[in-house]
Amino acid sequence: MKDRIRNCLAALEPRLFTNGFTREAAVLMPVFRSGDDFCFLLTRRTEEVQTHKGQISFPGGMREGKEELVQTALRETFEEVGIAEDRIEILGRFHDYISINGYRVAPFAGFIDGPFTTTPQIHEVAEVLKVPFGLFLDPEKLRKEKSVFRDKEVNVYFFSYGNHQIWGLTARIIKEFMETLNLNC
Repeated sequence: MKDRIRNCLAALEPRLFTNGFTREAAVLMPVFRSGDDFCFLLTRRTEEVQTHKGQISFPGGMREGKEELVQTALRETFEEVGIAEDRIEILGRFHDYISINGYRVAPFAGFIDGPFTTTPQIHEVAEVLKVPFGLFLDPEKLRKEKSVFRDKEVNVYFFSYGNHQIWGLTARIIKEFMETLNLNC
C-alpha cells in the first residue's frame, strides 16, 4: 500500500490553489498498518479548540511564517499526537482544498512504519482514532447530503465509524484520496 500511495501521488498533478483563500494550513494523512489492515490515524477535536469542536480530523493546522507546508503538517502532527517527524515517511502531496473558513488546506500522505504510540495534546485532541481503510470502502458507511458552499451546491460526505461521524472536509479528502488510489468509495 505504501508504494501504491507513493506511486499514485508521484503521478498525480495535484490541484493547487494560488488565490481565493485567507490563510494556509496543512494536514498529515497518517497511514499505518495494523495487522492485515491499513488505517488512517484521525483525531477527535476537543470542545476547547477554537474551530470544529468535537469533529474528526487529520492532524494539522496553520502554517507558521514561511515554513514549508509539509513541515506544517509534520509539526502539527507532533504537537497534536506526539509522533515525531523522523517516524513519518512522506509519500506525497494530495490536492489542495478550501475549508469552510476560507483556508487553503494542503494534505500530505505520510506512512508510519512499525509500532508507535501517541501522546494527545489534551487541549486539542479528545481522542485518537485508528480507522481501517475498509470503512471508507463500505458503501453502507457513506452517506451524502447537498449543501451550498461559496454559492455552489456541493456534496457533503459522512462516514459512520462506531458512534462517530467523519464528515466535511476530512471525509471529502478521504473519499477523493481513496478514489485516486482506485479504491472505490
